[in-house]
Amino acid sequence: MRRKVIIMGAAGRDFHNFNVFFRDNEDYEVVAFTATQIPNIENRRYPAELAGSLYPEGILIHPEEELKELIKKYDVDVVVFSYSDVSYHHVMDKASEAISAGADYWLLGPKSTMLFSKKPVIAIGAVRTGAGKSPTSRRITEILHKKGVNFCVVRHPMPYGDLSKQAVQRFSSFEDLEKYECTIEEREEYEPHLLRGTPVFAGVDYERILRECEKEFDLIVWEGGNNDFPFYKPDILFVVVDPLRPGHETSYHPGGAIFRMADVIILNKVDTAKKEDVEKVKDNIKKYNPAAKIIEASLRIFPEDPELIRDKKVVVVEDGPTLTHGEMSFGAGTIAAQRFKAREIIDPAPYVFGSIKTTLENYPHVKNLLPCIGYGKQQMKELEDILNRVPADTVIIGTPVDIRKLVKLNKPATRVFYELEERTEPGIEALLTEFLKNKGID
Repeated sequence: MRRKVIIMGAAGRDFHNFNVFFRDNEDYEVVAFTATQIPNIENRRYPAELAGSLYPEGILIHPEEELKELIKKYDVDVVVFSYSDVSYHHVMDKASEAISAGADYWLLGPKSTMLFSKKPVIAIGAVRTGAGKSPTSRRITEILHKKGVNFCVVRHPMPYGDLSKQAVQRFSSFEDLEKYECTIEEREEYEPHLLRGTPVFAGVDYERILRECEKEFDLIVWEGGNNDFPFYKPDILFVVVDPLRPGHETSYHPGGAIFRMADVIILNKVDTAKKEDVEKVKDNIKKYNPAAKIIEASLRIFPEDPELIRDKKVVVVEDGPTLTHGEMSFGAGTIAAQRFKAREIIDPAPYVFGSIKTTLENYPHVKNLLPCIGYGKQQMKELEDILNRVPADTVIIGTPVDIRKLVKLNKPATRVFYELEERTEPGIEALLTEFLKNKGID
């Protein structure tokens, strides 16, 4: 008798866990996925082309709200929790829900889910969304380019479209973003690498992706999503912590795990966090991962055109995931508005509608700004209409993607850039130099 399984996810870790642990495993039958966090990913089907011979009709994806009903309907034996950047309380609340309905509750770890590469792997993660993982990745890839290393970036999955067409995606140019109909959230992660000439891989089947990368590149950079642990076993793991949210490194899943796994901890935002909060994070490093090397850092924030901010009424658009499940109440755009003396930050709330209004209702801590969300053409159109309604002089774009290429604005806009600046030695370059030498890549 095959044990019946439901995988709880958000279109990323859930599919990977299925592919590497359950797909060809005759001891289990995955009867359903459930989906949350990301809009419009439920009520789909994990396609038969990806699901393997045991699932000729694929696997239905249900809203997470149906979990208890599904457990009873299918007489489920095991519920596997498979998404990231949630509090320990949330993880155990879902455990209680599953157990009360009669199922076991699992978390799959590295031994069951990490793939081994023939090539060296550098991995970058963070204890929370919005900690500064992306600028850390850019700093690392900048150093690798300078050293002439032949490498690519593999990004944690964001397969929100037709899954059967997204098994293996390679992005080498901006035309590829159009080819794969990328959302704003995908563009936020891919565009900065493409601007620097770095090939990016993503998709659904990460073993196939890995084997493609190994054919062409001497080294792989894994860039995590949310606060998940890597899909590939890393030779060195950099993890970014955020003293603006002290204590989250030991109270969110699976960020708490990679905090303990890290070889190098980037203690970011030390210039904007309170001194006592920086010390609290340092104390947690000493307690939970005393062997990790620590690099203190900050984010250098600079606008494309300061004069479009100075003494202007502005509306601020920030990185969506950072504000929503990342639980931050501001980002680089807000800091730029304050530092460059905007006359007023206009509250967009009276002008929002549709799914973006629902998002703000679901995340009431987000005030006086807009999360940049665009999981499809409809949301992009909503974002465009809202920004054009707001009676501001300037739109401040605090997200890594240039939304001016995706929406038509009726007012000037300026992007805000942010790059990692290390404040202690030895820094990232010294550690990478030693790492590459040990791997025979120098």
